[in-house]
Amino acid sequence: MQLDPDVATTTLDNGLAVTTVALPHLHTAVCALFIKVGSRFESPKDNGLSHFVEHMLFRGTERYATSLALNTAVEQLGSTLHAETGRDYTLFQLGLEPIHVAAGIDLLGELLARPRFSDIELERKLILEELKEDFDEAGVEINADDIARGLAFDDHPLGQRIIGPRTNVERFAADDVRRHFSTFYGATNAHLCVTGPIDHTEVVDRAARAFATMPAGERAVHAPAPIIPTDGPRLRHVSDAGSQTSLAVLFRAIPELDRRYVALVALLRVLDDGMSTRLHYTIADQKALAYSIHAAIEPLADTALFEIAGQTANAKVPALVRETLQLLDTLRRGAITDDELAKARVRYRYETRASIDDASAMAGWFGGTALYYEPPTLSTRLEAMSRVTIDDMVDVARDVLDPNHLAIAAVGTLSRARLSELRGVVSEWR
Repeated sequence: MQLDPDVATTTLDNGLAVTTVALPHLHTAVCALFIKVGSRFESPKDNGLSHFVEHMLFRGTERYATSLALNTAVEQLGSTLHAETGRDYTLFQLGLEPIHVAAGIDLLGELLARPRFSDIELERKLILEELKEDFDEAGVEINADDIARGLAFDDHPLGQRIIGPRTNVERFAADDVRRHFSTFYGATNAHLCVTGPIDHTEVVDRAARAFATMPAGERAVHAPAPIIPTDGPRLRHVSDAGSQTSLAVLFRAIPELDRRYVALVALLRVLDDGMSTRLHYTIADQKALAYSIHAAIEPLADTALFEIAGQTANAKVPALVRETLQLLDTLRRGAITDDELAKARVRYRYETRASIDDASAMAGWFGGTALYYEPPTLSTRLEAMSRVTIDDMVDVARDVLDPNHLAIAAVGTLSRARLSELRGVVSEWR
């Protein structure tokens, strides 16, 4: 069977890149529009504006004057308009039957070329409600993931919250929304990717009509990623009522374009890729320090985060962090077996092949990634994984899993004694 799907890209006259990923074996398709805008492109004054604009785009267009009319049009195609704002890009996506692809492209063109930006006060109230998930009644931030990212990135835009601070959300006006939209939502700063049993020429022709009025704009430029810190470990505790503490353990890592990145992926899978791997088996299965704990890599355009996150009873926090750091020590010391590497390769190979059956995954890889660099083929990724050695994994473990690169956020009720113990565990890890 052919591993790599047929991928083709055409750039329209206004600068919009249109990529198709032919997946003739599927019975569904995805139309995804990626915009190179997010929290890393924002100043502190504008922090949260990308997320605000994304919300406002749901408030109707020239053709569909209200949010009800817009969502009805989407749902009449059997679809749902999915949108999300990240640090590196913003996404608008429709999953639908192949016969509705042309109509889906038309809807995305209408959404991005002719928004009305009405009912701003209604949308502001919704975003303020969303903000309450991350702050307590006194206005103290309690989202461990965002707190840890702020520690990891200092004052760099990557450390900003995607939703922004409450004061900004309360202040943003229609002029701010239109200014941000006109700055970033140009055709040259976007990428349309359509995946499934589709024809490239037909998609390009339809996109050329649907996005004809979208201005070219300019390609967004972001500040380089900050240097990796050398003054860690960094720890922040935020008191929050409840029987459990949320933990986010982060390391600044290397970007996907780094040749060692594939070794980092293999390392992650040795640590946490199923119930038999070290993190779950040791922390949950054998020591009962947490019901759920997981590790992941968050790849960004020019950097990455290696993250371990979970929740545990307040009294168990120091023990959980101690055991987690000891597990990382085993990786840094090279205690990785051939069997672990072999299993990591098998599972990576399965997930890579499975992605060919996932139109959304293919859109993310060949559309979102392409905003920053040309996505390697699937076979290239598999070949790179097949060449990873234990020595490669140990080298990257020693580089990334360094106490100087560590940031930990703990949100929960810790007594003075427990907090002192936690600080000791973190500061003594070397």
